[in-house]
Amino acid sequence: MKIPLFPLQSIFFPGETVPLHIFEERYKQLITDCREEAITFGIPVFINNKMEYGVEVQLVEVVSTYDSGEMDVVCVARQVFKLLAFEKNMPGKLYAGGIVKLLDYDYEASIEKKQTIIKGIHQLYTIMEVPFKELNVEAFNSFTLAHKIGLSFEQEYQLLQIPSENDRLNFISLHLTATITVLSEVERTKKIIELNGHFKNFDPLDFKDLEM
Repeated sequence: MKIPLFPLQSIFFPGETVPLHIFEERYKQLITDCREEAITFGIPVFINNKMEYGVEVQLVEVVSTYDSGEMDVVCVARQVFKLLAFEKNMPGKLYAGGIVKLLDYDYEASIEKKQTIIKGIHQLYTIMEVPFKELNVEAFNSFTLAHKIGLSFEQEYQLLQIPSENDRLNFISLHLTATITVLSEVERTKKIIELNGHFKNFDPLDFKDLEM
C-alpha cells in the first residue's frame, strides 16, 4: 500500500485525535489532496535517526485557514503501519510518500484486567496529586491514557509496536508498578526530610548537678 507521508518526531495512537498546524507548502498540498481526493496519509515516527513504524491518519476537519495559506486541521489516527519503503517526493508532488504494511492489532482484554490498569493509573494520579476522571471500563483500552502515564518517548514507541492488547496492558502494568514504587519511595523520603527539617525547641541543659 502506497500512501503520502508526513514524518514527525511525535507518536500518535490508533483512535487518537491528531491536531496539526500546517505551514509548509508540501503539507498544504497534502491537506488539499486529502480534501479533494479523500485519501489518507501516514505519520511515521522519526526516532533514533530512522523511521520504521507510524500510524495511518485520516483528515476530519480543516478548522482554520489563514491568509498565508496556513491551516489548523484535525485528523484521527487509524491503523499502525510498518514502513517498507520511503521516497522523498511522490510523483508530481511536493510531499513524501512510501510503501507501508498496515498491521493487524487486537483490542480484546478482560474487564478485570482493564480494571487493574485503571486502578493503577488512579493510584499513580493520587500520588502525583493529579485529578483523576472516572473512566468507562468497557471503552478503555491500552491507548486511552498512554500519553498521560509518564511513559518516555521510547516507551511510547515500544507500545505502538505491540499488536496484542493483553501484551500492551502488561507493558503498561509493569511501567505503572515501577513508577508507583519509585514515586512512593520519593514521597516517603520527602516526608522524612520535612520532619527533620523543622526547627526544634530544645530545653537548655542544667549542668550544676553533673558528676564526672
